[in-house]
Amino acid sequence: MISIRQVSKSYGSFQVLSDCSTEIKKGEVIVVCGPSGSGKSTLIKCVNGLEPFQSGEIIVDGISVGDPRTKLSTLRARVGMVFQHFELFPHMTIVDNLTLAQVKVLGRSRDEAAEKGLKLLERVGLKAHANKHPGALSGGQQQRVAIARALSMDPIAMLFDEPTSALDPEMINEVLDVMVELANEGMTMMCVTHEMGFARKVAHRVIFMDQGRIVEDAPKDDFFGQPRSERAQQFLSKILHH
Repeated sequence: MISIRQVSKSYGSFQVLSDCSTEIKKGEVIVVCGPSGSGKSTLIKCVNGLEPFQSGEIIVDGISVGDPRTKLSTLRARVGMVFQHFELFPHMTIVDNLTLAQVKVLGRSRDEAAEKGLKLLERVGLKAHANKHPGALSGGQQQRVAIARALSMDPIAMLFDEPTSALDPEMINEVLDVMVELANEGMTMMCVTHEMGFARKVAHRVIFMDQGRIVEDAPKDDFFGQPRSERAQQFLSKILHH
């Protein structure tokens, strides 16, 4: 589904990604973790062309992301993205937030788009809030709306960039529950997160990054059992003991 081959990216002389390679199969859930500044968010943004990269290749469902002929808006419609900050349109109601891209990008009728949006709001437990504006919802609710919005485009894969890091602790589980449900339904997912409980529950593999490199790419049980690299062992000892 997603193939990342020897991808490198730099800002001027600062190397953000160095020779990153991994493959993600259909239905796999991959958790990307690592210390702050390790390149995790940059890598995931390269997958749907939000960040350009200088060398290497990313193929998503047969489409080359770096090819100048690729229409990135079409690709992004097929690869859902959920950000740290919810990126909802504050002046629009929740249901309008879900219908806009369906109408503009997928060419659905307004009624069809609204019906789809309401079904997804029901799925994330927020149908009663359809006519409110984002500001009337809690952070956890807004993030669930953002997930529903991404799903309204019928994506072939979902990317999550630290979806719970801006939330109060009490709201984290309501977002993770939706993500767990998606994973259990077989959605292909790539998640940048520090939520190791989520990783243990649903990830097939864990990718550990440090200083722009993929240091480990291992099945979940191997990673949590005994990471091969000393750097990953240090990271886990800090994150699991708090």
